[in-house]
Amino acid sequence: MKVFVSWSGGKDSSLALHRALKMGLEVGCLFSMLSEDGLRSRSHSIERGILESQALALGTPLIFGRATWETYEEEFKRIAGKLKIEGYGGGVFGDINLSEHRHWVERVCGEVGIKAFEPLWGEKYENLLSEFFSNGFEAIIINVKADLISGEWLGKPFNSEFLAYLKRRGIDLCGEKGEYHTLTVYGPPFKQHLKIVEAEKILQNGRWILKISKLELE
Repeated sequence: MKVFVSWSGGKDSSLALHRALKMGLEVGCLFSMLSEDGLRSRSHSIERGILESQALALGTPLIFGRATWETYEEEFKRIAGKLKIEGYGGGVFGDINLSEHRHWVERVCGEVGIKAFEPLWGEKYENLLSEFFSNGFEAIIINVKADLISGEWLGKPFNSEFLAYLKRRGIDLCGEKGEYHTLTVYGPPFKQHLKIVEAEKILQNGRWILKISKLELE
């Protein structure tokens, strides 16, 4: 079946893509929802150009939708409906345990007439994280809640040291409620490595964000 992968740019969507390929699904494209101005992702606030660089490194087409939170569902369904007409039978998502989001995904996909795949759903965090690292994925911390996680972690590797920090503070290890976000820079599906060349840390709306101004593909 030909599918799209709902792409955030982080660890969960990367692992969902990896599993989808192992399941034998044909990944036709990545699909990211942007803010209404089209400059950054709606979910993780990653600049459009960074997502495009990931797609180049993966060798996979990337398509975008633009929306406010109020128009998000309408725009998502418009794009998904267009993909269905083009022969797509489903979408792949990286949810782990947020029931409300899974219900939303299944509902909107059902209304469009495509199947929702949730390859990470219900897995133990330890298993998912072990699979991520053992398969050679690499990611960096790019966005954290300032009242929970120090901004010093921005730009640093997503690794066992960071997970130990989270565990000591009783923070969700996979950041399922937005405690932190990552950017995947390499892994099994990637043909090139993303190298951050220039970036700065900014504090915005209660979150520390790594604003990347320059990166290279290696």
